[in-house]
Amino acid sequence: MQYRNAQVMIDLDAIKQNIAMLKTQLPKETTIFAVVKADGYGHGSVEVAKAALQAGASMLCVAILEEAVTLREAGIKAPILVMGYTDPAFSGEAESLDIQLTAFQLDWLEEAKRHISNQLNLHIKLDTGMGRLGLRTVEDVAMFLETVDDPLFNVVGIFTHFAKADAADDSYYLYQEAHYKELIQPIKQRYKQSILYHTGNSAASMRFPADMYDAVRVGISMYGLYPSIYVRDHSPFELIPALSLTTQLVHVKQLPQGEKISYGLTYETETDEWIGTLPIGYGDGIQRRFQHFEVLVEGKRMPIVGRVCMDQCMVKLDKAYPIGTMVTFIGKDQTEKITLEEVAEHLGTINYEVCCLLTSRLPRIYVNESTS
Repeated sequence: MQYRNAQVMIDLDAIKQNIAMLKTQLPKETTIFAVVKADGYGHGSVEVAKAALQAGASMLCVAILEEAVTLREAGIKAPILVMGYTDPAFSGEAESLDIQLTAFQLDWLEEAKRHISNQLNLHIKLDTGMGRLGLRTVEDVAMFLETVDDPLFNVVGIFTHFAKADAADDSYYLYQEAHYKELIQPIKQRYKQSILYHTGNSAASMRFPADMYDAVRVGISMYGLYPSIYVRDHSPFELIPALSLTTQLVHVKQLPQGEKISYGLTYETETDEWIGTLPIGYGDGIQRRFQHFEVLVEGKRMPIVGRVCMDQCMVKLDKAYPIGTMVTFIGKDQTEKITLEEVAEHLGTINYEVCCLLTSRLPRIYVNESTS
C-alpha cells in the first residue's frame, strides 16, 4: 500500500534497452556484468538485476557481501561477484551461497582457508592506478599466485578498475591499460584454463569497446546515466534514463510582499506570490542544496524557495494550481525535462551520488515490472 503522494518511477524497459544498445557496440563474445551495488544505484537492486539478466547480462556485481545475500534471498541464481573487501571470516557463507569474492591479500587467503569447506570462487583484483584495492606489482602477483594455488580456491577472474576513462585526456586510461597487461602476464602463464579478464566500466566500454577483454562491468550507463559530461557529449548512442521522481502539490497559498519562507528566513516574497508546498525533503534525499533549483509544474520550471525541510519544501508558482497537481523533480513533463546530470551540476556533485541519495521513504514504482 502506498500512502505517500511522492514516488520514484523506474522504467525497467529503459534498463533493458540501454544494455541492448551497449551490446551492439561490443564484440559479440564480450560478456555483460550488471553492477547493482548500492541498491542498484538507488533504482532497486533486485528488480534491476532481473531486468538486466533478461536483457542479456550473465553476471551481477555488488560492492559488499550483504548486497549479494539480498539477491540470493530474492531467488536470483545468476553468478554474483562482490567487488569490494569481504572479511575472510565470512568466506564460508559466500561459498555456501555460491557468491564469488574479490581477493588481493596473502593474509586474507590464509584466514579464508579456515572457513571454506569445499571451494570458493575468486576474482583477483589488480591495482593499476586507482590506488584503492589490489595487487600493484608483478612481484606481488607472483607471490599471490603461489598462495592462492590451493584446492580451496578457484580463480575465475582477474580485474582492475579505471580511475579516468571518462575524460578527453585518455593518457591515464592508456597507462592503466598497459599496466594491466603487464600484471596479467604471470597469471596467463600459470592458468591455462578459461579465466575472465575484465577491466571495462561504463565509460571504458562506451569509449573503447575494442579494448575490452572477456567482460565489461556496466553500472551507471545501464541506468541511462552518463559517466561524465564528456562521455555524454561523445556517446556512440543515446542512453535512456530509467529513473524519474515526482510528487504533488499538497498546499497552495498566496502570500503578500515581504513574507518569509522556511527555516532561517532565507527567502522573502518580492510581491504577491503563489507558494506551493511539496511533501518531500532532505529525509527523502532532496538535499538543502536544492534551494534555488527548479521543478516542473505542467511543463514549466518553477524555483524552489526557502530552505528545504526534512519532509517538505516550497516552490514559487506562476499562478494558483489545484491540490494534487503533479510536480516533477527528475524526469520529463510535456516538452521540458530535468535530468539527473542537471541536478548534479546544481548540487556540485555527480549523477551517481544524486540517485544513491534518494531514500527508502520514497516508494519505488516499476514500469513494465510484469515483464522483468
